[in-house]
Amino acid sequence: MTTRKDSIDTRRRRLLHGAAAGLTGAALGGVLSPIAPFTGGSAHAQGDSKRIRIGYQKYGNFVVLKARGTLEKRLASEGVAVQWLEFPAGPQLLEGLNAGAVDVGTVGETPPIFAQAGRVDFVYIGNEPPAPRGEAIVVPQDSPIRTVAQLRGKKVAFNKGSNVHFLLVKALQQAGLTYADIEPVYLTPADARAAFVQGSVHAWVIWDPYLAAIERQANARTIANGDGLVRNTQYYVSARKFATAQPRLLNALLEEVNAVDSWGRDNVAEVASLLSPLVGLDAATLEVALKRTGYGVQPITDATLAYQQQIADTFSALKLIPGKLSVVDARWKTS
Repeated sequence: MTTRKDSIDTRRRRLLHGAAAGLTGAALGGVLSPIAPFTGGSAHAQGDSKRIRIGYQKYGNFVVLKARGTLEKRLASEGVAVQWLEFPAGPQLLEGLNAGAVDVGTVGETPPIFAQAGRVDFVYIGNEPPAPRGEAIVVPQDSPIRTVAQLRGKKVAFNKGSNVHFLLVKALQQAGLTYADIEPVYLTPADARAAFVQGSVHAWVIWDPYLAAIERQANARTIANGDGLVRNTQYYVSARKFATAQPRLLNALLEEVNAVDSWGRDNVAEVASLLSPLVGLDAATLEVALKRTGYGVQPITDATLAYQQQIADTFSALKLIPGKLSVVDARWKTS
């Protein structure tokens, strides 16, 4: 007999896996290894003061933090171990958090919406500054399409439920079109790139570093980016239980991320060289992407949560999440 809990769990899995294509403006799906089976992760361990388990993706500041080892050095004197767990995308990271295998992670602005709709118990603990130029709608260089308005009736590839999905909706609205005016083609970045290069779709909505790669390698032309439309914000999230029990550890983590951000902002070429062998892109391409990245951890504000609420309402209206949700319920209460 199917219970109400079974129904909720099934719906949560469907929401999260349905949004799995929605990377957080971070991971390179074509070069990532599968998620390893979780061992030893359980919900009761989420308040452990002797370790912090960090979910990360191959592209982003957590990779730089991991490579530099500064967090481990800071926490070693207190006997706190740092465990790094790699994920291919934000939705899977949030699924790992929900399973009790991850204490904290970094994701983009849309996966948390799907996770909250799927009843994953997390809180927002900080965010990076907006990086609106880090995602865009691109067309082939020789395409006759010059404006978003000319996408009417055209095939547009993108990850369903991802940050760029929100960008596309906002760009269409600005151009006087609706979501129904285009033919959406839901593809992962690797498949979307192939379709784009082969001419199977008219446009591709994508984020860095894929965006930088298609610009440099295939001379793709941007018809709109996030400027004036979306923020493209990166968020730090934590399991609510861990955030409540271990605020000091989370604050230490955010301070170390901020320090790495400050260093990275002034050493883009060095960061690009560090990331290049890890993500499978040349350093010059990564430099383009890194120069469009936001740097510096910021606290979650009322305005930030209001922006997330706009995203939630947008996807609710598109019936990609069921009903309404209140983003403020996922705010970290530190006192």
